[in-house]
Amino acid sequence: MSEKKDEIAEDQAHIDESFEDVMSYEADELEALRAERDDYRDRFMRALADAENARKRADKERQEASNYGGTRLARDMLPVFDALSRALEAANEDVRSQAGPFLEGVELTQRELLNVFARHGITTVAPEVGEKFDPQMHEAMFEAPAPGTKAGDIIQIMENGFMIHDRLLRPAKVGVSSTPKS
Repeated sequence: MSEKKDEIAEDQAHIDESFEDVMSYEADELEALRAERDDYRDRFMRALADAENARKRADKERQEASNYGGTRLARDMLPVFDALSRALEAANEDVRSQAGPFLEGVELTQRELLNVFARHGITTVAPEVGEKFDPQMHEAMFEAPAPGTKAGDIIQIMENGFMIHDRLLRPAKVGVSSTPKS
């Protein structure tokens, strides 16, 4: 009977050993599976973030293309506006009395051009005499001393500037006061 007990104890020891080996193997495999799961989760989250960033970037590029896609055409149309303005400025009273309907047509054409500009987000940068010179919005064509002004004041407007949405298409061309002579 004692032999039988020894045999049973030996079998039990083998069973316990085998069970511990199996449990150890399953724990290692479980840990490997957890690590693999965490790696896949990390990759998924990164891919999700990359996709979201790509979507945002595409939305921004689409918006910029919509807002600024016509920039080259707008720049090419500015000389047309300038020519219409010069034609109207050059008309004195004699010309106005003789070519009134013609000048009215020029004014209507210029107004319609400004309406088209407005529909596409193009606005006029029209500085006033006496405003402070802003190099972000104005281009100084000359600098001269002018009595009653401070250095950096606009003393003459030669040409209005234009913006498309929040970007400068063309700076306003201005004359700027230098330090007045004492």
